[in-house]
Amino acid sequence: MRSKILPIFFSAIFLIIFLVFYEGLKKTNIYTPNLNQEKNIPLFETKILGTNKKINSKDIFKENKFYITNIWASWCVPCRKEHVFLMELSKQKNIKIIGINYKDKNINALNFLKELNSPYEMVLLDPDGTLAIEWGAYGVPETFLIYNKKIIKKIIGPLNEESLFILKRLTR
Repeated sequence: MRSKILPIFFSAIFLIIFLVFYEGLKKTNIYTPNLNQEKNIPLFETKILGTNKKINSKDIFKENKFYITNIWASWCVPCRKEHVFLMELSKQKNIKIIGINYKDKNINALNFLKELNSPYEMVLLDPDGTLAIEWGAYGVPETFLIYNKKIIKKIIGPLNEESLFILKRLTR
């Protein structure tokens, strides 16, 4: 009797484990954030690159204006590649571009902008990464389109031709 129960018991355990793994394989494990959910910009105070002046987010973002906030760093290779697209956006008269320099040395950031030219109206400092976290960033580069103090579009990763087209279309 005991010799018949043992194989049935192990078969049942195997079947249960198989079903659990099979169900797990059917579910996606890739997290995709909602990139188009409107949310308010974070309230913060930080310093401006190249100065010792502190500024508050309430003093930067105004109603009825488009802003692009770009989180970048001089050590970030994709940031260097996307810079040409930011320069193109900076030619748009109806958009102000605000940079957030992420976990970078001030001298390196200033040299980066001196070498490639600056598309930014101003560059804010985020020396420890907390400002990027408040924005909901996952890394650098990330870009946010803002209108009426609300984030209306988030682009994870470097800007490219497609994202440039989308940003230009949304800011008409």
